[in-house]
Amino acid sequence: MLAKYAITGLAASALLGTVAFAQAPGATSESAKPAESAKPAAAATTTAPSSFQGNWRSSKIAGLNVYNESNESIGSINDTLMDKSGNIKAVVIGVGGFLGLGEHLVAVPFDKVKFVNEPATTTTGAAPTTPTTTAKQNPWYPDHAVYNASKDELKAMSEFKYSTE
Repeated sequence: MLAKYAITGLAASALLGTVAFAQAPGATSESAKPAESAKPAAAATTTAPSSFQGNWRSSKIAGLNVYNESNESIGSINDTLMDKSGNIKAVVIGVGGFLGLGEHLVAVPFDKVKFVNEPATTTTGAAPTTPTTTAKQNPWYPDHAVYNASKDELKAMSEFKYSTE
């Protein structure tokens, strides 16, 4: 019984091997060569990674904590809204709630939000304290965002709803 399976496996391997040898790269005919226009673009036309130095990753903007001018945490960025040409027009900030439940979403103009690379200081009533961890600054995204409003002012704004149209 085992011999039958072994012979079947060898026969299948031999058949597949002949198909692979029939498609050797050196055996192409003139009619099978690709046209000149189908060649891939030259490597010189690609953009070097260093040309993007100083830009931020948009995927890292969502989830940033948002503080007001008094360094009080007022929410976090849930989304960014852009026009059809790719320019970011607004950020959607989630205010309040717990684990996403009961969260009030507001859209604020992108140019009204300031992004900061240094870690935020927090106020606990007496004097501002520095963060307990001194994380290395990441050049691909900011540490947090600042929007000049309180939690109550944001909750009083009209709620942002995603259109279904």
